[in-house]
Amino acid sequence: MQRLYAFLRRHPTEVDTLWAVLLLGPSSLWMLQDGLGRGQRIAAVVITLALCTVISQRRRAPERALLLAAGAGVAQLVTDVGKFPADFAMLVAIYTAAANGALWASRFALIGGLTAPTIANLRWSEGYMSGWEHTVATVFMTVPFALAWVLGDSLRTRRAYYAQLEERAARLEKEREAQSKMAVAAERARIARELHDVVAHNVSVMVVQADGAAYVLDAAPEQAKQALETISGTGRQALAEMRRLLGVLRTGEPGEGGDYVPQPDVGQLDDLIEQVRGAGLAVDFKVEGSPRPLPSGVELTAYRIVQEALTNTRKHGGPEAGAIVRLTYGDAELDLLVEDDGRGAQQELYQEGGADGLGHGLIGMRERVGMVGGRLDAGPRPGGGFRISAVLPLKPAH
Repeated sequence: MQRLYAFLRRHPTEVDTLWAVLLLGPSSLWMLQDGLGRGQRIAAVVITLALCTVISQRRRAPERALLLAAGAGVAQLVTDVGKFPADFAMLVAIYTAAANGALWASRFALIGGLTAPTIANLRWSEGYMSGWEHTVATVFMTVPFALAWVLGDSLRTRRAYYAQLEERAARLEKEREAQSKMAVAAERARIARELHDVVAHNVSVMVVQADGAAYVLDAAPEQAKQALETISGTGRQALAEMRRLLGVLRTGEPGEGGDYVPQPDVGQLDDLIEQVRGAGLAVDFKVEGSPRPLPSGVELTAYRIVQEALTNTRKHGGPEAGAIVRLTYGDAELDLLVEDDGRGAQQELYQEGGADGLGHGLIGMRERVGMVGGRLDAGPRPGGGFRISAVLPLKPAH
């Protein structure tokens, strides 16, 4: 049964042609009746063929089929061919025009369907019927035409509604795909920032200590030993933070040991400063205002900005550079200032991110600050060195 239905849907014109042939049968029997003149019989044959063509072509060309049905109706009036079975094609033409035709065709079909019964009753009125009976007969004849148009228009409305639903579903699917891509890109950027901050800072400390240890290995073994211990501690810290990142990426999977190092926060800035000082960079660190718990995003952003800024000072400031770190708690903002008196970074690093892949730390800073709704200024300091200033809005910590 499903195969038959699918075949009929794939061949609509053939199905309509079969209905046209079936309509031709009773119409031919009607034409064989007595009472028709030779001219009327010829006109009836032409009109019948035209109306059968309307049936066969109604879905392929609904507007043309409607016009052909209207022309057949006019010819029927002119040649005085009375109402006969082939007139059923007019109902079909009205239904099809309302369902599939253009808007003008639908309106034309409605007007024609409402006026055709009245015209037909006036043209071929029964002498034995009173005026009231003629009115009732006209109304009854008009009802099928009106129902045909209403059914066709309802089908058109339902199709339009389904098309709108499909379009909306497709649009929502595209929006979901776009949101998924944006979420993936945001997550990749977040992971890239974390990896950069962890690797760049800790590896730079390890490189500085390794160079110092190699320099004093023979002359000052104790200093070399201390540098190696710093390298070991920094490496462990880097591994701990890498495990934390892996824990975030593998949500729901138990890690080795079952726990991960928490995200760094403002309270760990003292340890960070001491680590940097141990690597040979003089840092003046002060906290102003009343320290208090902050949102986790602000805590992590502040820590990473200081970490990246001091890493850049070690990279670009020169051996004699010193740095100043100021953390100021305000009523609604956290002000962060990191500046050094070294050589400063190249201009392209803080303006464009570097054509050779450098400068991603500053890009990450701007992204972090933007995520918490803050402001970041980075650039050369008057008199030499580099200056980074960030303003982070404070909200109640949850």
